[in-house]
Amino acid sequence: MTVKNQIATYIASQPGPKRGEMDALHRLVLRVMPKCRLSFLDGKDGEKTVTNPNIGYGVQTLTYAGGKTREFYQIGLSANTAGISVYIIGLADKKHLAAVYGKTIGKASISGYCIKFRTLDDINLDVLEAAIRHGVEATGQAV
Repeated sequence: MTVKNQIATYIASQPGPKRGEMDALHRLVLRVMPKCRLSFLDGKDGEKTVTNPNIGYGVQTLTYAGGKTREFYQIGLSANTAGISVYIIGLADKKHLAAVYGKTIGKASISGYCIKFRTLDDINLDVLEAAIRHGVEATGQAV
């Protein structure tokens, strides 16, 4: 199955309202990153589920302690039992998202790299899009 088919199947597997919201967010990220490389992480380590599935947009090289490097997505999107998570990976300043977007995004929980919310009605989509654009620009990678 192609990555695009995996993503379509994942979005289609979501319950009613969340399916539409995931589709809307998928289209939003693709507007921001129209030529990005897509990836899909099924959340499994072998047969064991270790995390929620993630749609990945773009690619960047992350460097870990000890100098190990790994390619990973720039922006991620995942449905979970509490709502939806948008991951903005690779920001050097882990306080930036909360400091810049926290007061204007609406009802969302923001960590160093993740914006979580129950439903799109709870957040300001323009602010979320600005955060995504910042993440793409800050990683310095081609979209």
